[in-house]
Amino acid sequence: MVIAIVIGALLGYLIGGPIGLLVGGGLGYWLVQRLKKSVIGKLAGAQAQFLESTFAVMGCMCKADGQVSEEELEASRRLWDRLGLSEAQRAKARADFTRGKGPDFDLEAELAKVRGVVGSQRALLQVFLQVQLAAIAADGQLHPAEHEMLLRVARGLGCSEAEIAQIEAMLRGGAGAGGAPEGPSLEDAYRVLGVSEESSDAEVKKAYRRLMSENHPDKLAGKGLPESMREMAKERTSEISNAYERIKKAREAAA
Repeated sequence: MVIAIVIGALLGYLIGGPIGLLVGGGLGYWLVQRLKKSVIGKLAGAQAQFLESTFAVMGCMCKADGQVSEEELEASRRLWDRLGLSEAQRAKARADFTRGKGPDFDLEAELAKVRGVVGSQRALLQVFLQVQLAAIAADGQLHPAEHEMLLRVARGLGCSEAEIAQIEAMLRGGAGAGGAPEGPSLEDAYRVLGVSEESSDAEVKKAYRRLMSENHPDKLAGKGLPESMREMAKERTSEISNAYERIKKAREAAA
């Protein structure tokens, strides 16, 4: 902001002397404020769309096996609690969830909105899918129709089945699914990091650092993740860290 004001002031001085300096500095400040409002407005719009689509797609996902179970409804309520939604926001979330359950819900159009919000941010797409998977697995099992719907959503978002396997591995690790916190199995730990048992220590460490950077809550918030989902992003980085530690300990024990 200071640089823009200084540049405006210098240009103003060159054109109109001392008075031009004041006018140029003022114009620089005004331009910066306009740009800030524009950026903040776009970010707020992206975050609102992310939440709206999250609950709409969740309603569609939960209806995939023909009915929405009480466990799935309770999972959506728990998510609202975790997000700290106000009463007005809860009402909007319920409306979006109901819209997603409707027979005329256009899933592909909704997913296109999500793609428009997240752009090339793969980590944001995976957070979106992680929320959906947690909801439909709330009754303790993933029905074939639900899994097929999950794959349909993933394909609609441009994600691969390998990315789905990564998210499922995170949920089995505990925190993402609300289950036991014993941590991931060694097999799942490799899936979380997207590497194999044959990968070198350097490759494992590189994958870990890349995922931690991509999933940093501050970075995701700046790309459209709602502030209310920050804790979920923190859980995701915790799951990545737990997976890395699980692999390190297994390799140290085998050395």
